[in-house]
Amino acid sequence: MSDSEWHELRAQQAIRDTLYRYCRGLDRMDKAMAYAVFSETCQVNYHGMYTGSGHGFVDWVWEAHAGMQRHSHQITNCLIEVDGSRATSESYVTVALWTKPPETQEIVCKGRYLDRWQCDNGHWSIVQREHVLDLQSTNGVPDISAPNSVGSRDSQDASYGFSRFKS
Repeated sequence: MSDSEWHELRAQQAIRDTLYRYCRGLDRMDKAMAYAVFSETCQVNYHGMYTGSGHGFVDWVWEAHAGMQRHSHQITNCLIEVDGSRATSESYVTVALWTKPPETQEIVCKGRYLDRWQCDNGHWSIVQREHVLDLQSTNGVPDISAPNSVGSRDSQDASYGFSRFKS
């Protein structure tokens, strides 16, 4: 394997890891982890929801998620192209949000993140993001009252005792 192929594989994995940490940061309400995905100058466009800085988007999400009972974010199908210290990616994203009772609804959004990346001192961060919404639905939610089946949106979640993931 050539040095350039090795660099590209390492960069792709670092970018995927950063995307996964973004989801974890949102779901565990770990703001530092969510902030770390975006460069200080990052601009994002979530059409019709939010346009502005990456960190501003995280602040906006915090307020929106505070009004939710639960939420879950997943990223899949990451296509990443690396060019030295820059990269682009397209990632599919699914977000499930549960509103608070008494009429709990599940809102499911499926779309894609179109990201431009920059690597500074070995750290990959997003410098531009466009969110493309492909599908959205709203459904009723069944009762899930089993005590051991529910995650927590903070450091009380079981994953904090299981791993050493840090912001």
